[in-house]
Amino acid sequence: MSFATPIAGLPAQSELMTGRAIFTEAYAVIPKGVMRDIVTSALPHFTGTRAWIIARPMSGFAETFAQYIVEIEPNGGSDKPEPDVSAQAVLFVVKGKLQVSIEGDVHDLDEGGYAYIPAHTKWALRNASGSQTTFHWVRKAYEPVEGIEAPEAFITNEKNVEPSVMPDTNGAWSTTRFVEPDDLRHDMHVNIVNFEPGGLIPFEETHIMEHGLYVLEGKAVYKLNRDWVEVEAGDFMWLRAFCPQACYAGGPGRFRYLLYKDVNRHPSLRLK
Repeated sequence: MSFATPIAGLPAQSELMTGRAIFTEAYAVIPKGVMRDIVTSALPHFTGTRAWIIARPMSGFAETFAQYIVEIEPNGGSDKPEPDVSAQAVLFVVKGKLQVSIEGDVHDLDEGGYAYIPAHTKWALRNASGSQTTFHWVRKAYEPVEGIEAPEAFITNEKNVEPSVMPDTNGAWSTTRFVEPDDLRHDMHVNIVNFEPGGLIPFEETHIMEHGLYVLEGKAVYKLNRDWVEVEAGDFMWLRAFCPQACYAGGPGRFRYLLYKDVNRHPSLRLK
């Protein structure tokens, strides 16, 4: 199995500039073709690292999370990756190997490796291999609730998680869930949604959860608010809360995406 990663570099000067990037009040599409070298960010306290920051809290865009695609050269990494003690993290490896230390315990993550790191946790990461490593890093400020314990750190791999098949779909639509939906300790889910060729979301979902979707494999036509948009492996979509959404998986292979959503908390009654 292989997952999409940014193609980097720059297009030739002879190519047309017109692409598929879209930014609206309800959704955004950041296609793989715009994730180039010149839009990467350097991060404090990291070595041998660059990042594509594909979502961040700001007016008219993501409100609850930030998402990075991080590329680390051999021997690169950070002993102080997280500047905000209130931030929890999910790491998902899409290329190479990543070594993650959580409160002193060292874990090796291969492709498909998944780590949940709670807020107020001391952690570090390093590329201890001889080749480049790429992973997704999703950050969200944790919302504690009186009487509910905070979640613990855990490490797994998507290959070790049996997908949950959606009802009445004959297996064409499933979700690889890394956290049980009714576990109220967690206020965000980062899952993988899987469609077999021809699978679809059969209605326009319209709900409170904000989404970030990074296409890991395949292609589809996605309904975003009023528009049908073609997406493929390497594209990122942001969907505002209550943005109508549906999709058709286009084949010939599976269509899969890494999905962020905020869950299990009362909405704030104060505008941010």
